[in-house]
Amino acid sequence: MKVTRPTPAHVGIYVYDLDRMVDFYTSVFKLTITDEGVGKNFGHRLVFMSATEDQHHQLVLSAGRSERSPDSTVMQLSFLVPDLAELRANRDLAQAKGATELRPMNHGNAWSLYYFDPERNRVEVYLDTPFYVAQPYGTPLDLDQSEAELLAVTERMVKDDPTFMPLDQWQARFRQRGPGRP
Repeated sequence: MKVTRPTPAHVGIYVYDLDRMVDFYTSVFKLTITDEGVGKNFGHRLVFMSATEDQHHQLVLSAGRSERSPDSTVMQLSFLVPDLAELRANRDLAQAKGATELRPMNHGNAWSLYYFDPERNRVEVYLDTPFYVAQPYGTPLDLDQSEAELLAVTERMVKDDPTFMPLDQWQARFRQRGPGRP
């Protein structure tokens, strides 16, 4: 198996005033909000934004930054991998190098692996699925299943969601939207 390098793909940060920061990034950088809601991993309100239809999100803003919190403002550092084999290889290597609290998640539109690096910065490694479903969305992911099994499980999981659509249809809709909220 050829091992490739994961590609940095998006960043998430904690903010004090989510609405103000959303206005800033949609106005200054002309980002389009792709989804928003309360996250199942972090329990905070999240806003997903992108500049292009080929990435569901390039920036995630999360409520929850506190003056009293010693937490980093980094919500997550995200890396895109090309396939399931690379996701599994990253899991094994990260664990061998000291990553902790590994948590695979099925977001419907992506299969993700979350963990903390040795200094407790949250990392996400993921690959896209051929589906779209509104985010945040997530259930545990069994990385020991075959790719065919995971695709079938994912499609069954999201097909009855009212926001479900094939990824290419979501991308076409994105191209028709302007910056800010849809």
